[in-house]
Amino acid sequence: MNTLFSKQIRYIKTLFADQQTLIYLLSFVVGLASAIAAVAMKNAIHYTHLLFTQGVMRGAGGVLSIAYPLFGIFLTVLILKYLVRDSISHGVSRVLYAISRRKSYIRNHNSWSSILASSMTIGFGGSVGAEAPIVLTGASIGSNIGRYFNLNYKYVTLLLGCGAAAAISGIFKAPIGGILFTLEVLMLDLTMSSIVPLLISSVTAATVAYFFMGDNVLLSFQVKESFLLSELPWYLILGLFCGFAGLYFTKVTIAIEKLYRKINNAWVRMLTGGIILGALIFFMPALYGEGYDAVMQLLAADGGTLPGHGLFGIEASRFWAFSVLMALLLLLKVVATASTNGAGGVGGVVAPVLFTGAVAGYFFSSLTNHLFGLSLVESSFTLTAMAGLFAAVLHAPLTAIFLIAEITEGYGLLIPLIITSTIAFVTARSFQKHSIYNEQLAASGELITHDKDKAVMVLLDWTKEVEKDLLTVNPEGNLGDLVKQISRSKRNIFPVVDEYDILEGVVLLDDVRDKMFKPELYDKITVRDLMTIPPSYIDLRERGDAVLHAFERTGAWNLPVLDQGRYVGFISKSRIFSAYRELLRQFSEE
Repeated sequence: MNTLFSKQIRYIKTLFADQQTLIYLLSFVVGLASAIAAVAMKNAIHYTHLLFTQGVMRGAGGVLSIAYPLFGIFLTVLILKYLVRDSISHGVSRVLYAISRRKSYIRNHNSWSSILASSMTIGFGGSVGAEAPIVLTGASIGSNIGRYFNLNYKYVTLLLGCGAAAAISGIFKAPIGGILFTLEVLMLDLTMSSIVPLLISSVTAATVAYFFMGDNVLLSFQVKESFLLSELPWYLILGLFCGFAGLYFTKVTIAIEKLYRKINNAWVRMLTGGIILGALIFFMPALYGEGYDAVMQLLAADGGTLPGHGLFGIEASRFWAFSVLMALLLLLKVVATASTNGAGGVGGVVAPVLFTGAVAGYFFSSLTNHLFGLSLVESSFTLTAMAGLFAAVLHAPLTAIFLIAEITEGYGLLIPLIITSTIAFVTARSFQKHSIYNEQLAASGELITHDKDKAVMVLLDWTKEVEKDLLTVNPEGNLGDLVKQISRSKRNIFPVVDEYDILEGVVLLDDVRDKMFKPELYDKITVRDLMTIPPSYIDLRERGDAVLHAFERTGAWNLPVLDQGRYVGFISKSRIFSAYRELLRQFSEE
């Protein structure tokens, strides 16, 4: 079977002698497959929810609804533990890690496991989104197709990005948003050789999604009011508000998930998170699932209508009571989201971010109208704040602007979207350098950025350049023993290694040249007398940037490489810089 498949791959490659044409074809295939996966995931979540709430548990509402999310997380944990046997949470972070440290390799099972696991989590009420799992699914499809065709790292990464763009495009029916998500969040470089495949995948996915779902996408709303210049100051203030709200969302998410990781027992962790989540949903039904139904309620609630019952389970007839409940909803969504993921569920933060943004925008505009007697259009501020929170949390202002613009089927809010998203992004970035996806990778120095120099340093596998053909000498040996090794060696460096492979020093040929032709000294001088201490050591686990910095700091041309203290070989400046230059050339070529 594998032989037949390999023959088919080779045959397809012969049909497309021009590799760029092959990439265009594969980007179309990736877009098609990712769009089908997005449609499958949305339907799986929808019908899982219907099956359980209207089938198995029909009529069992009230307090029993607390158990819905816990049961979904329980099924997810079972799937991950006994079927997938791998961690697939935080899908976007896993994609970033694959690009940074795994040469864009994503395991095959990610093409389906995220769909299955997130359907259980979200379908039963987990307060997370489907976007990160479907991005991981699309990226996995692109990565594996690229590897099947034996493409190099650059093109595998490009197809991975095509899958991610197609996933966002398919789930939101927003092709421009999908492309910008790949460029800003996954930090894929925009070049002439990459833009066309991204366009092909993204447009293909949007078309397929429209074919299968029509207007039945996550959000669909048409802006009715145009931007008024008199509202400009309030959009500026909204940007600041969204920036700090986004900062709160990021900080609290990271802190709560860190607390859950301290619970060593997976079942206790699941039970704790599930109970907390169920209790939050019981008191605030709007926290159930992705929350897009609640967002649509807010968008449809112009004219002073207070959408209390659908959001809180009770009617908030008084404005101040409603405001307090809205503030609680704004603060607690992040707790519900972090509890879902911390307990073992599988889902992303895009939907919670958009939900929180919608609540923030409606809260801000309704409170401003009430306090100052204004008539700000709540739906416009709701949509604009969604973009603001997105920009603040994901550090992706362009994606935020065009995603919301495409969702609204027009660009009437383009100016306020730009203003609010930019201010929110700058505000959040001033206090939090990295996005919620990048924080952990950045802390370990494994984050790929648009800085080609740093990207190459992260990806550089310098261990392949370690030279292991140097002949070693024992520190207890004498000059005669050293001369024998010199006669057999073609190198001018001789590592001094004891019986336990511990490097004690090095002997340089230049240091013994004047003594090696005096036989009378062979028994009088020991190797220990001749050796010197290297200016620095490099551990085999060091990153490429640390190795380059070691050469710059010491000015040495060769440095010894150790593996937990044991001698491995030597690395030369010339070889590592040659490898660096070759990798940089691959990054830079069109």
